[in-house]
Amino acid sequence: MRGEGLFTERAPNGRFQWQLKAMNGRVVAVSSSVHESSGDAERAFAELVALGPALVARITHVRDGLGWTWVVPGPRGNPLVKSSRAYERYATCQNAFRRFMALLVRMSAAAEAAGAAAAAAATAAAGGEGGS
Repeated sequence: MRGEGLFTERAPNGRFQWQLKAMNGRVVAVSSSVHESSGDAERAFAELVALGPALVARITHVRDGLGWTWVVPGPRGNPLVKSSRAYERYATCQNAFRRFMALLVRMSAAAEAAGAAAAAAATAAAGGEGGS
């Protein structure tokens, strides 16, 4: 499956997680926590998007095996989001986090543009009703 954006899926325990996919269909990041509904997972992602540039990754070596992963800790130290896989090199892991941040910025800009378009359409519709 190809396509960029947010996807929610049911976890093995019956709850929901989100995944962020790049344009090539590769999963870039996954939610660290599980949610009661798909809507809850989407709201958690929206909160993450709102934090945007303030996000900082902690890059660590995988405990059992080779590779590096990144995780964004929340205010209480609990992970908010994590890399979808381990990377062989530290620098590759850093670049993966940068790509995640760039995708987050693109999605934030797209959401703002969609919100502005919806507001303009609502204003136009309200103006059209008053003119009759």
